[in-house]
Amino acid sequence: MAARKPFLLRTDPEVLAALNRWAADELRSVNGQIDHILRRALQQAGRFPARASGQADGSDEHGAPSKQG
Repeated sequence: MAARKPFLLRTDPEVLAALNRWAADELRSVNGQIDHILRRALQQAGRFPARASGQADGSDEHGAPSKQG
């Protein structure tokens, strides 16, 4: 897997609070939730190529956990 590249994100405190709640509801870190949201949006916009062997995060094309393992 390619190395992850960090970057700074500045956002409104209300947006961050909502992300914290959403991430907690889905048992993810805020960073993981942002990555999940961005990947899903890119896929839906047709700007992120689908992988033949499945998603890097172990989810299907809709973001649901895979049924493997």
